[in-house]
Amino acid sequence: MAMMKKSSAIKIVFVIGVAVLIVLNAYTFAVAYPETYSVSPGINTSGTILAKDFSAYYMGAWRLWNNPAHIYNFGALNDGEPTILPHPEEYKYLPSFLLIITPFLSMNYQQALLAFDIAQFALLPVMAYLLYKLLGNKPLAVTFIVMIIALLLPFPTPQRGFSLSYYWQWGEGQAKVFDTFLLLLSLYVGSRGRPYLSGAALALGFFDPRFGLLALPLFIMYNRKNLKASTVSLISSLALSNVMLLYPGMASNFMSMVLASAVTTPLYYYSLIPFFTLIALMVVNFKELIAAFDYKGTFGNFTGAKPPKN
Repeated sequence: MAMMKKSSAIKIVFVIGVAVLIVLNAYTFAVAYPETYSVSPGINTSGTILAKDFSAYYMGAWRLWNNPAHIYNFGALNDGEPTILPHPEEYKYLPSFLLIITPFLSMNYQQALLAFDIAQFALLPVMAYLLYKLLGNKPLAVTFIVMIIALLLPFPTPQRGFSLSYYWQWGEGQAKVFDTFLLLLSLYVGSRGRPYLSGAALALGFFDPRFGLLALPLFIMYNRKNLKASTVSLISSLALSNVMLLYPGMASNFMSMVLASAVTTPLYYYSLIPFFTLIALMVVNFKELIAAFDYKGTFGNFTGAKPPKN
């Protein structure tokens, strides 16, 4: 009985700790809110004055439905598109992400940026739940360390709140929280034996291919019993959600963008949110990752080969 009470007390402290992380993030959100209106180079290392990163998504979604061949064109076009001053950012993701942004076109740019930030902030408790379930067999102290990385990534800075990464995530209207959520969702449903949902979630999270690729080892680990089904789902969902690349001119512009600017894009502060979250999951699951890449086990399931009898 005493052990049960102690365990319950530890879990209550854990929940309170997670709540504190989200509150600290909320404070960082409030500090970053004025940044969404500022006209400055922002986090842009070249010093070029552009609209916030969300402008790339907003303009890209508008062009997807009105001028699809030019979603990867940099700058404003004289074709009746929304005016975003001083200039919209360049869109650098797969076109599938623009389907997610499309509902935000019902609002003006500034309203849509705030709504997108709020929608992502609401995902933080869900991310906490997914991480708790993914790390259910780990000590709570280890799980909480991963929570700190994913939910706050603390780096207190004057006038930037408790996290430099989350300050710029909210201030630029970035999509890294949404991407992290999709990647964690893919791993969670995979761990629950739902390979088709796992593959579809990872395909959506592949809109920034850097983190989709980084998540692949964990995707294999959590889907090791259903690797063939999850892989088929990933590939088919990725192809279906990006079928618009077949539109004349879109694929060529996409490749031009990748070769010209995407490959040289650095890991900005907000990119560290999915990056360090995935790295943390790899570190705490290191033994499981090694076991998952046993050909006779995981990849035997993929090929249908049966491990030899001892």
